[in-house]
Amino acid sequence: MRAVVITRGGGPEVLEAQEVEDPAPLGEGEVLLQVAAAGVNRADTLQRVGRHPPPAGASPYPGLECSGTILALGPNVPSRWAVGDKVCALLSGGGYAEKIVVPAGQLLPVPEGVSLTDAAGLPEVACTVWSTVFMTSRLSPGESFLIHGGSSGIGTFAIQIAKHLGIKVFVTAGSEEKLAACKGLGADVCINYKTEDFVERVKQETNGKGVDVILDNIGGSYLQRNLNSLGVDGRLFIIGFQGGAVAEVNLQTVFARRLTIQVFGRSLYRCMRL
Repeated sequence: MRAVVITRGGGPEVLEAQEVEDPAPLGEGEVLLQVAAAGVNRADTLQRVGRHPPPAGASPYPGLECSGTILALGPNVPSRWAVGDKVCALLSGGGYAEKIVVPAGQLLPVPEGVSLTDAAGLPEVACTVWSTVFMTSRLSPGESFLIHGGSSGIGTFAIQIAKHLGIKVFVTAGSEEKLAACKGLGADVCINYKTEDFVERVKQETNGKGVDVILDNIGGSYLQRNLNSLGVDGRLFIIGFQGGAVAEVNLQTVFARRLTIQVFGRSLYRCMRL
């Protein structure tokens, strides 16, 4: 089969399509997919430059999600799956290849109305948002929700599912074009972080109470400001450290309003296995 190989650390030019060995024989509960499309994630670009090695035992090729058609079933695969099914999958690596072996528990059906190509970009955002915001932070109908990076893949998915569930959605983004896209997806309050203080805007829009849940990809540089934006019993879920991993925090803020700080980890993906 052919796969996209990282020939050395560097920019996109280091990626080459090469002939490689077919996947290993199917094990217990595994399926073989003919890949139709693969999603592109930040972790793929970090792997390409040498900053995000794949986990032990994972494929050396990039690609953390894909879509395709089931070619074969290993022993004891649940009866819900059959050869010929169109699916998308969450991967530990290897999506940038013509074929991939996947544990059946990491498959998802392609939703009605979604093309097989578009479905390749669904598993990472769906599993991240659902496992963090809803399973762990327990965001509920009637609450309020601030999403940093609202125009990102995770942000656009989070907006839509939150609005579907009756939640008031706040977003931050860095341009009016991005904010317009968020508004078009249903965001209620759109904040340009380059020209506005999101803490002040959140306080204005909530009559000083703050939001219930924040999904944050910035980390250290936003930590205290995020805590200042939360209401009583608020939950902050951090899924990235684009603003650094170190910060100083006034713990009185946390204690006085019973705030919860949560951080994303691989164990959450295990919660999503179906």
